[in-house]
Amino acid sequence: MNDTLKRQLNFLGLHVLSCTWDTVLKEAIKTKPSYHAFLESVFEKEYSAKTEKARLARINWARIPEAFVIETFPFNRQPKLDKRIVRETYDSMSFMTDKQDLVFIGPTGCGKTGLAASFLIQAINKGYRGLFMDCEDLINKLYQSRGDHTEERLMKKLGSIDVLLIDELGYMSYDREKASLFFNLMRRRMRKTTTIITTQLGFDEWNNFLHDHHITAALLDRITTACTVFNMKDCISLRPKNIRNAARKNDKESMG
Repeated sequence: MNDTLKRQLNFLGLHVLSCTWDTVLKEAIKTKPSYHAFLESVFEKEYSAKTEKARLARINWARIPEAFVIETFPFNRQPKLDKRIVRETYDSMSFMTDKQDLVFIGPTGCGKTGLAASFLIQAINKGYRGLFMDCEDLINKLYQSRGDHTEERLMKKLGSIDVLLIDELGYMSYDREKASLFFNLMRRRMRKTTTIITTQLGFDEWNNFLHDHHITAALLDRITTACTVFNMKDCISLRPKNIRNAARKNDKESMG
């Protein structure tokens, strides 16, 4: 391939063909496909390369700490979790098509964040735009935006993301202003986008960190309008334990 043709292919965005030109021609001479089949094969390769590049860009933009996939979740170690409902929601993509919120409730270490992240990745792989945010970081960004007069811009940005994963809601307590900011964001997203929430607290405990009965009631009313709850309260911690008894060691050393 001469430099002019290579430049033209790159200008047109046909980067795969530009890199594989000689191989493609040799294969075509060997197999003698129809013009239709040849062009279809070329454009299919270009399309696949572009869609994969876009998918990886969305994954990178989502800022997911660990890219879990549902196939690796140890359902056998969590018999209290209904695998059928989890897989049906995941495979059908109903949480995206029906604009449902997902809430994963369970103790630390039970795998709720990993499972929630797998739903986020599933949506991203299907072409949606998603973002992973720690709840404390989210609240702080909302609060800061009010101070520097960028609140409306941030609310618009976060409100339009197809699927927003908010991790560890309720880990910290919030005053009325911060609780109000969170409520306003959820109000904007209601029935327009999907929000995934992980928390250690059941709905009846949310007022413990929001500290406002009216905001709590209004927030729960909106979230539960279209919501699937995965109750993992009875699930065990999946984190390996490696504890050494330092006191016993010190006792032996003192006896030596």
